[in-house]
Amino acid sequence: MTGANKILVIRFSAMGDVAMTAPVLKEFIREYPDTELLVLSRHLFKPFFTGIPNLSFYSFEPNEKHKGFFGLVKLFIALKKLHITAVADLHNNLRSNILSSFFYLAGIKTVRLDKGRKEKSAMTRKTDKLLAPLKPMAIRYAEVFGNLGFPFLLKNRLSNPTPELLEKETYSFLPLPKVRKWIGISPFAQHQQKVYPLQKMEQVLLALATEGHQLFIFGGSPEEETIAAGWQMKHEHILSVVKKIPLEDELKLISNLDLMLSMDSAGMHLASLKNIPVVSIWGATHPYAGFLGYGQSLEDTVQIDLYCRPCSVYGNVPCYRGDLACMNNLQESVVINAVLKKLSNG
Repeated sequence: MTGANKILVIRFSAMGDVAMTAPVLKEFIREYPDTELLVLSRHLFKPFFTGIPNLSFYSFEPNEKHKGFFGLVKLFIALKKLHITAVADLHNNLRSNILSSFFYLAGIKTVRLDKGRKEKSAMTRKTDKLLAPLKPMAIRYAEVFGNLGFPFLLKNRLSNPTPELLEKETYSFLPLPKVRKWIGISPFAQHQQKVYPLQKMEQVLLALATEGHQLFIFGGSPEEETIAAGWQMKHEHILSVVKKIPLEDELKLISNLDLMLSMDSAGMHLASLKNIPVVSIWGATHPYAGFLGYGQSLEDTVQIDLYCRPCSVYGNVPCYRGDLACMNNLQESVVINAVLKKLSNG
């Protein structure tokens, strides 16, 4: 049985943002093993937190029973019955602010994430940019717990990977047993400004496959499924796993990779969950903003220096130049060499 402290951890948002919280919560529990955590997020993201001791998960349903203001009231009433002693708002948006305010008014200590909006605005403005490394988001998450009275020093370091068993029934489409290097490819992102041009990515894939490595394409949408299927037809060592297995099984597969090549997107953060090194490609966004994957190295980022970079924090602002030079001018050979170098040096 755990101790008297039970912290509600709120993190909605996109897949990568939620995945970034899991390594932080693992480290928190190592430091405070007698404290309970209750994570509130979308049900899809529950597998990110599997295996973390003293952690339970509560599904947030924003389009159904938790929709709108009164849905949040209903959610608060349900959560209040679970004997919450503190609230860590790791999102700090309208919904999470309303919900955490209910707890605050009920006399429960609440701390919200400091997103560093002012510093990020200075980094992304068109003129007089202040381009310098900002505090990583993982450290900002840890500081929320510190302000709640639970300080701990975040390691922000990958552990040794632990490949999980790939059952033949689920992974019958895989080239097992593993006889070559396995590279995951996460070439898509929510915003086009963060996506390496698909024709250039295809050349990268073909080069790596020709080197003898086995490539697995990850994605989620029907359009991405079609693109990945087209790439699979180009080489016997390229295999799409888009929509073939659920997220929890994707994570098991990722645990068996030697490397992930990803955009500034969820693929990078899923790899971090399984302690897999990532070579990441950055266009409109920049790792200095704090969203580099947990435990990943700045040395493994691929990007070019341009006066206009970064032009946004999340990649959701259209290229004001109109040419997306940050991606289009990034040569395929640079990406290929970065991947091969990482595979060789570990």
